[in-house]
Amino acid sequence: MPDNFPTLEFPASIVDFKHPLDNFRTALAGTGPVRIVAMGSSSTAGLDNVVAYPARLELYLRRHFKDHDQRPNIRIDVFNRGKGGEEANLEVPRFNDDIFADNPSLVLWQVGTNAVFRQKDFNFDEVVGKIAEGLKLLHDHPTIDVVLIDPQYTTAMLFDDNVELAEKMVSAIRTAAQDAEVNLFQRWALMRHWHVYNKASFEQLVAPDDGLLLHQSDWSTMHVARALRSAILKAAGATQKCGCLITTADNAPAAPPAPVGQS
Repeated sequence: MPDNFPTLEFPASIVDFKHPLDNFRTALAGTGPVRIVAMGSSSTAGLDNVVAYPARLELYLRRHFKDHDQRPNIRIDVFNRGKGGEEANLEVPRFNDDIFADNPSLVLWQVGTNAVFRQKDFNFDEVVGKIAEGLKLLHDHPTIDVVLIDPQYTTAMLFDDNVELAEKMVSAIRTAAQDAEVNLFQRWALMRHWHVYNKASFEQLVAPDDGLLLHQSDWSTMHVARALRSAILKAAGATQKCGCLITTADNAPAAPPAPVGQS
């Protein structure tokens, strides 16, 4: 992987959420563990040589509430419920055991990748229908906030027979989030911005030992986790107390980069 890592931008128009995270904010005001469940496929579950985003997010949120917004009576726990190769039609049946049983205040649901990358194994319309069904189940829960996460912008998703379907899936996920009135974390648009405008190469964005050219590198996963932390904290009412809130206006200077392995 080239080691001349570019400075990345985190445009507020891409990263910031549209809806407040009221249930998560209420949980932060209480005592005891504050639970987040990360549901998804392999980019949630993680690879052998890449620290998955749920583990990074847990570390980054714990650090924020220890060092900057001190709340000694709470602990952030991020439960990783990712299973490689799955899609919404296989994940929704897991909701009772893998989400609701843990009583989280925030659910992060990553969807759409396998319906594109493994399109012969999944029916596109069925997956989109299951996303809507799952969002209704989550949104109707009185103490859970929801963030939908769309696919990663990586080489495999842009192969000739994938790119059109990938764009169609990203659009369908955006529509589903809007219809359900839940937040969308625009991973596809954010990584595309990094590649097109910040000149991050696919060799930097994609895990170097991933022969599928599908999964994110440790470096890009770190920055996605930073962006997600920023969006979560702002939607939960955090103010600028540290460098955690990294989004900028589209015409503002880029946020300073974090060294690899740091937040």
